Amino acid sequence: MQAVDRQVLGQVHKWLDAGEPCWLATVVATWGSSPRPVGSLLTCNRTGQMVGSLSGGCVEDDLLEKLTSGTLAKDAAAFFQYGITPEETERLGLPCGGHLDIVVEPLAADARTREHFAALDARVAERGCARRTVWLNERRFAAVDVPKREPMEFDAEAQCLTHTYGPGFHLFIIGSGMVSAYVAEIAQALDFQVTVCDPREHLLEDFAVPGVTKVAAMPDDAIRERASDPLSAIVALTHDPRIDDMGMMEALKTQAFYVGAMGSTRTSANRRERLRALDLSDAEIGRLRAPIGLPIGSKTPPEIAVAILAEITAVRHQAVAGAQARLTALAAGA
Repeated sequence: MQAVDRQVLGQVHKWLDAGEPCWLATVVATWGSSPRPVGSLLTCNRTGQMVGSLSGGCVEDDLLEKLTSGTLAKDAAAFFQYGITPEETERLGLPCGGHLDIVVEPLAADARTREHFAALDARVAERGCARRTVWLNERRFAAVDVPKREPMEFDAEAQCLTHTYGPGFHLFIIGSGMVSAYVAEIAQALDFQVTVCDPREHLLEDFAVPGVTKVAAMPDDAIRERASDPLSAIVALTHDPRIDDMGMMEALKTQAFYVGAMGSTRTSANRRERLRALDLSDAEIGRLRAPIGLPIGSKTPPEIAVAILAEITAVRHQAVAGAQARLTALAAGA
């Protein structure tokens, strides 16, 4: 889930837990230009409060009016389409022929619904996945835990929505220095959940970037508990081998899609030798990206942060080889 959709799930849980009914809307299909992807969520309550987005602001006000006036999804879940006609697309401001299909559910604050969304919220908070199924015509829903994310499906004929809720991308930063601060800020803008780990509590206390989770612990223990899944990236940024190496020793054994450590070419070579002495295999050490970041000539902390996040983004999109080649060509004046 993207961070904004994670907030939607949390807000639904809060409203229902407080005895306040609400609606949950899910994007099930898009055509043309669409600011938000399939699976995007929005929730709103009877007083007009909204969390999340379906279209980047194009249809939200119209949807809220329909819901609060009782003309849509008053008593049962409903399928609804925006942008069917050119006139409607123009009226709503949908971009370039945009067409949006949504499912809207009215959620009562009864015990079963509260328990259902409390369990979903807890499952995602623990970086697990849950597959939720909604049968629109039968006015029922169910959820089961699953090991990984699955594609969303909407069967229009059966009026059945199947949507897997799960964690978004996670960046685990070892160290709470200046480079870490810039990395954390940029990563959150790129929709990463960010954890900053540092056993030096006095430094961690001064780490002032809002929105991050701070963990005062040795990184190997914290990585095992928090960042061992395939949606996590792990970076070591302390410049202290006693801390960074402990993190790398554990990180290179995880399923994390990216593992990197800051340091010069010589420092990185020495680190690999130390890791080899700690009985890591050549295959495990081969996963380490060090020196960290794309080679953009970065010198200052913000430039280093840009290089690091550029490489992580390229790896996330499986485009790192192409990015490296383009940068090499640029450096050569091509």
